[in-house]
Amino acid sequence: MASGSVAGAGAATGTGIGLGAGGMSGGTGGSAALRRGGGLPVVGLGGHLGRAGRLRPIAGFAVLICVTLALALRLPAGTAVVGLATFGILHNVLELRYMAGRFDGLLHGPFLRLLGALITGIVLVRLLPPSTASRAAEILLAYVLLAVACWYALRSRPLRLAAALPVIAGAAATSLAFPAYHFVVLTHLHNVVPLVFLWEWSRDMPRGRTLFRAVQCGWIVLIPALVLSGAFDGLMGAGSGWTARLSSSYTPPAWQHTEAGQRFVTVFAFMALMHYLVWVWFMPRYAPDATAAFERRVPVVTGRWAWALGIGGTAALAVLFVSDYDQGTSLYSAIASYHAYLEFPVLLMLILGLAPRNPEGEK
Repeated sequence: MASGSVAGAGAATGTGIGLGAGGMSGGTGGSAALRRGGGLPVVGLGGHLGRAGRLRPIAGFAVLICVTLALALRLPAGTAVVGLATFGILHNVLELRYMAGRFDGLLHGPFLRLLGALITGIVLVRLLPPSTASRAAEILLAYVLLAVACWYALRSRPLRLAAALPVIAGAAATSLAFPAYHFVVLTHLHNVVPLVFLWEWSRDMPRGRTLFRAVQCGWIVLIPALVLSGAFDGLMGAGSGWTARLSSSYTPPAWQHTEAGQRFVTVFAFMALMHYLVWVWFMPRYAPDATAAFERRVPVVTGRWAWALGIGGTAALAVLFVSDYDQGTSLYSAIASYHAYLEFPVLLMLILGLAPRNPEGEK
């Protein structure tokens, strides 16, 4: 799941462990009380953003979309590689911090430990030399993880659970039969994940919610569709050897060695960089309550320490990329498994509307 996705074994992006107080505070400086009561804290947006400030995140996204698209069209391989080296580890750390603060009512106790054990298995598999067996093992562990999350979400609804498990089994069989497609889809799917988190964040916006969500759908759905359709071919650069090299990881096998290869690399480069910026720029700035909740949960990791960890990891990864790019991407892919695969249970809960919420926090 990468926006940080990584070439190779699949989509990869940072480590993730739990989430808790999301959204924006109803008071200044994110000081609104966070009521838990067994569910996720829910806070308001209006007081923090103010009327004039409600358009700032929308305007910010508009500017970033234009700049990032221009870079991806002209320099797809450079945007993908430099973006990963610059923001890969940092966005992992900051996404982990957000999730650990925003959804701590969901990811905790035995459930989190079981998920952590399964994801650690995936990390170990990714550290092995790539082979048919290692790819099959990762696919199986991924679907076991999804089945565990499904059981947790639907254990009180046996009929839905009974209907969901055969679907998971069928999808697992399909992925095992077509592993190359599985990992390409996983890589691009990970860059779509921010839509769910941004959609959930915006539900407490008093005004501008429709426009905000339309902008997110624009860069996550509309622009990639236009790029893949060839609408931007006239604006694309000539490509390079690196573009052809990355194409094998980001292009479905049936379209490899065709002109579609550069389009898929361009889509990945654009969406991956936007994905990084969601976690490096947007969430730290506009979801301060999640940071505050994380620091209450893990008081030794304050804001400065989180940024220092991310920047230090970025520097170390950049050195490894320069000395041995393939080894650097392999290591990043393994580390990123934590946050990438931990998104599954969170997304499942949000999509099914089963993420625990505290009614007292509702507006």
